[in-house]
Amino acid sequence: MKIGIDKIGFFTPHLYIDMNKLALARKEEPEKYTIGIGQDEMAVAPITQDPVTLAANAAFNILNDDDKKAIDFVIFGTETGIDHSKSAAIYVHHLLGLKPEARSIEMKQACYAATAAIQLAKGHIALNPDSKVLILASDIARYGLNTPGEVTQGAGAVAIVISANPRIMALEETSTYQTDDIMDFWRPVYSDTAYVDGKYSNEKYISFFSSVWNTYKEKTGLGLSDFEALCYHLPYTKMGLKALRTIYDEGTEADKERLVDYYQTSTTYNRRIGNIYTGSLYLSLLSLLEQKPLKDGSRIGLFSYGSGAVGEFFSGILQPDYREHLFIDKHMELFAARQEISIPEYEKIFEEVLPVDGSSLDLDVTKDPAPICLAGIKDHMRQYINKK
Repeated sequence: MKIGIDKIGFFTPHLYIDMNKLALARKEEPEKYTIGIGQDEMAVAPITQDPVTLAANAAFNILNDDDKKAIDFVIFGTETGIDHSKSAAIYVHHLLGLKPEARSIEMKQACYAATAAIQLAKGHIALNPDSKVLILASDIARYGLNTPGEVTQGAGAVAIVISANPRIMALEETSTYQTDDIMDFWRPVYSDTAYVDGKYSNEKYISFFSSVWNTYKEKTGLGLSDFEALCYHLPYTKMGLKALRTIYDEGTEADKERLVDYYQTSTTYNRRIGNIYTGSLYLSLLSLLEQKPLKDGSRIGLFSYGSGAVGEFFSGILQPDYREHLFIDKHMELFAARQEISIPEYEKIFEEVLPVDGSSLDLDVTKDPAPICLAGIKDHMRQYINKK
């Protein structure tokens, strides 16, 4: 039985900044951000959007009534959860009107959690072939204003429906993975911004890729020429290219040209949104699938990395007529409707935070065009609204 991605979509806030302008405001050469880091724009989340609403909006745009009847498991991968106890998945379950006969949980392991969720979903579908699992990967990356990590911020979510007989990508059985206790990136519970050792994190990312890639080849007998494209977790779009470069000599010049071409295509959406942590790999995959037609039956490799650290390499096979089941027009409309804001406006929004002292707050959702928004806080509870 084939198990894999039946639907996939993303959502990002309606506000963004131009990285050229951020560079000038930070007295840096624009090329340091646009070429050195590989980012053109950065999504900015207004106070009316949080990880729950981003995920709910991503799923809202791709689910139909049949999906809602079949989904009996909701798994929310995030490292910017809103509650130490209640899972973000339960809020989304309610906002989408899913049936009560379902499990809803939240998973955490830095940027890796959505991949763990997919592997868990595969097991669930194997035991329950008629059901569907909704995977949500949603985060708001915050490092702080005027910090080295500011250029790798972003906000957005990816929603994925995992099912039997998937229409987009069948996931192959073999997967290789690794865990090591390191401190390359972390965010203590008392901090709303992350701490990162950037150089060390880059080194571990590449070493983890090398390890799981080599183990995958040993287990499967497959090599570089067997892959039409490789997609990577992208905290910034230059990162995956650094890893890809380490295996150039394993293939022909034609392999290298093909993989680099598809890699650049896979970064298109990420360059415009920024780092969305758990969803970054899957935003990259979505960008590849929607921006350039690939042959049915193509094998796509996926490298997932979550600091701290866990890495995994796995693969999928594109299904017949897979492009007919993508939401390309909706995603183009989403980008077209976005509004550029100035750097001072971005800084003001960044500093608007929800109260942590238990006080109530009403938010104006009329300025936010998203269907699902955060409307305020009352009695220590976030108040969500679905305008549709």
